[in-house]
Amino acid sequence: MAPFLFSSTGIMTTLFISDLHLSPNTTEINHCFTQFMRNEAIHADALYVLGDLFDFWIGDDDRSEFAQQIRAEFKQLTNHGVPCFFVKGNRDFLVGQRFAKQTGVTLLGDETVIDLYGRKAVILHGDTLCTEDTQYLAFRAKVNQPWLQWVFNRLPMTLKRKIVGKIQQGARDTKKSKSLTIMDVTQSEVEDVMIAHGVDLMIHGHTHRPNTHHFTSSNNQSMTRIVLGDWYDQGSILCCDTENLTLETRPLHSNEC
Repeated sequence: MAPFLFSSTGIMTTLFISDLHLSPNTTEINHCFTQFMRNEAIHADALYVLGDLFDFWIGDDDRSEFAQQIRAEFKQLTNHGVPCFFVKGNRDFLVGQRFAKQTGVTLLGDETVIDLYGRKAVILHGDTLCTEDTQYLAFRAKVNQPWLQWVFNRLPMTLKRKIVGKIQQGARDTKKSKSLTIMDVTQSEVEDVMIAHGVDLMIHGHTHRPNTHHFTSSNNQSMTRIVLGDWYDQGSILCCDTENLTLETRPLHSNEC
């Protein structure tokens, strides 16, 4: 992780966001994101995006006005000296090195251990924790095959948009028939991941169920799992400093967003 910077307030703060699902059609959310980047993230020590920033990222060759604007916001942030880290989600798995180069963000793996002011934490999008959703995990394994992404990235943009539209509609239809239990994390998987990485703190998104869970693991270790919220009805941010980890919201219609 890059060296910490001090914010304008003198307080060291690291920010986490996920599940914004930005698209050309989410005007209010896009505006809230822009204000967050310009007014809050620019004063942070670091920003972590834990997946599903986009409703669907069609590829690094997207030159639409919307895609250019999002790139510009990240480039402005990293040019200002704020390190930005990106974990791919189930909707932006096609974010690649070209995007990273254009924006200055650092792409991370599926599971990454970070040093958060002296406390180690594992961060991830969270979809891999939902082990009961076997249908989704099979889809995830398929679309993350390098050869398939190589082929898709070389298709004409018009064809890619048609394919993505069908994928999105299929996902919406499938989600209607799934139980809430299946779409939530499996507790044993949470513990296995945390124990494997030797941490007592996990931060993730994906489930759209913002909360802070304190529990005792099977090996009698006290652990904390923080779930980030989505941005459908408000901005959702995890603010971390040397003392606290706080889930906060920002109303879409205020001066803050």
